[in-house]
Amino acid sequence: MNVKSFVVKLVNRKDVRDFIEANHYSKSINGCIADYCYALYDGSRMIGAMFFGRMAMANQWKRFSDLEANVIELRRLCCIDDTPKNTESYFIGKALKLLKKDWGKGVVVSYADKEYGHSGVIYKASNFKMIGEIKGAKVIMWKGKRYHDKTIRTKYKGELKPFAKRVKAALDSGEAFYKNTAGKYTYTYFLN
Repeated sequence: MNVKSFVVKLVNRKDVRDFIEANHYSKSINGCIADYCYALYDGSRMIGAMFFGRMAMANQWKRFSDLEANVIELRRLCCIDDTPKNTESYFIGKALKLLKKDWGKGVVVSYADKEYGHSGVIYKASNFKMIGEIKGAKVIMWKGKRYHDKTIRTKYKGELKPFAKRVKAALDSGEAFYKNTAGKYTYTYFLN
């Protein structure tokens, strides 16, 4: 495998879902907005996937811009384990060039999750700037997956969604539980 021979393409969410759920440490894309999805190919084989989307938390974008439309988050990024050195930074660089064409100018935000021992080395290598840390949050652990606390408050037409009801019932029965996380480092990259 040669990094410079890899190709990055804009794809649909459904094209990267299974790959990310198999290879990303979170094992999930549930609840993630995926406006722009990119896949990394070695020939016809997908070896990496990432997607960008609007920020998950209401008004969180205000930390980064005066306009919500000028902020996008790198929500997921993963590659198979046996890729050569610099594969992820190459992938990020190529995806950022495509994102500028597909989305426009603005600020890209990403987080390095301290809970998983991440410090943001790959973002630093891709010319992102670390702008600070955010404290840990409370998450819900259920069936080996973690869910944001807002999961149990998600409504549709004024009623809790079926999944929210199941998670809430699992919390009530003790099958699910709350866990405090370690926090995250915040990184930004400006597309000009």
